[in-house]
Amino acid sequence: MESNNSTDHEPGHDLHLEHEDATVRFLHRIIRLAVKLLAILMVFVIVWGIGDVIYVLYQRLTEPPYLLLKINDILATFGAFLAVLIAIEIFINIRMYLSTNIIPVRLVIATALMAIARKVIILDFDVISPPYLYGMAGIVISLGITYWLITKRT
Repeated sequence: MESNNSTDHEPGHDLHLEHEDATVRFLHRIIRLAVKLLAILMVFVIVWGIGDVIYVLYQRLTEPPYLLLKINDILATFGAFLAVLIAIEIFINIRMYLSTNIIPVRLVIATALMAIARKVIILDFDVISPPYLYGMAGIVISLGITYWLITKRT
């Protein structure tokens, strides 16, 4: 079987679902069904997350002082929005996997960057420790360099 390492595809890992062994082909079909189930569940998570964002906004806006958000409320809302966006990115990863049989490494790294960015945006500097902050900085730098290297190559 020919490899999918052409320049038409994003760098990733071709999963070669075709195999001469019937047992391996059967196991691959089970994995594909599991991934489809994950896609369905992720859609439910996305819809639930949107409902949660609406509910949290409603709660915060209907408490005194009415129609005003405190900075902590805004940051919590940003965190909820970004969590939904991350779920959407994960769904896109799943969809791309199902349509191409290739793990979209660039998209996975971009999703990880979005997830760590969410954590950075909602950081409460009054309660985090310096080692935690240094660890997050290391993750952001590592993911940023990885993303830059992957996109520079293509």
